[in-house]
Amino acid sequence: MVQLGKFIGAGLGWVFGGPIGALVGGIVGHLYDKANEADSYTEYDDFSISLIVLSAAVMKSDGKLLKSELNYIKSFLVNHFGKETARKLLPVLKNLLEQEEPIPLRQVCIQIRQNTTHATRLQLMDYLIGIAKADGEVHPKEINTLHIIAVYLNINPRDLASLLEIHKPESEQNPYEILEVSPNASNEEIKRAFKRLALKFHPDRVANLGDDVVKAANEKFKKINEAYEKIRKQRGF
Repeated sequence: MVQLGKFIGAGLGWVFGGPIGALVGGIVGHLYDKANEADSYTEYDDFSISLIVLSAAVMKSDGKLLKSELNYIKSFLVNHFGKETARKLLPVLKNLLEQEEPIPLRQVCIQIRQNTTHATRLQLMDYLIGIAKADGEVHPKEINTLHIIAVYLNINPRDLASLLEIHKPESEQNPYEILEVSPNASNEEIKRAFKRLALKFHPDRVANLGDDVVKAANEKFKKINEAYEKIRKQRGF
């Protein structure tokens, strides 16, 4: 029998309690216990498991669960987290997708919100958007679920809009939308917006989650810088 208590302590392993624990605690504990990795459990693991639970909610929202989607998700996880982490997370995802009961999204998000920083939740949203778009198509119901998750995680609608814009093909991106400003904004307003976003989305804010997450945060940070530079050159300031 898996001893879940060994995962909980010093703020780590919080996913084994509350609604998330009720959903996946058993299978996650078994996976880590089987691999004798309980002692190495970190905030990164809490983060990745939270992502999988929210990803399952997004995937189930359009009422279709295609094998192709799972293949895309597997590729996404391998590319962003590595083969070993993907190996652990995929059984958890499949287990969630097979459960008939709907995921209690509000309760799950409240648990995540109470145990993570705002920067961590922004990165969760960034990954969720990437997963929703992994198969090249985002169903309107998936977009709606993303908006609901953002509300429950206390993510500003403008921040969500910025993240959604960043995930568009580069040729379709609106730099003003990325910087969360109107095209009619003054140069000073644009400068202030850039500084605010640069601080909010700085990769150092998720350094506690490991190199893979920091790498993703750097990509997002780069897009914000590129949007600012594009506007700056257009306006000549």
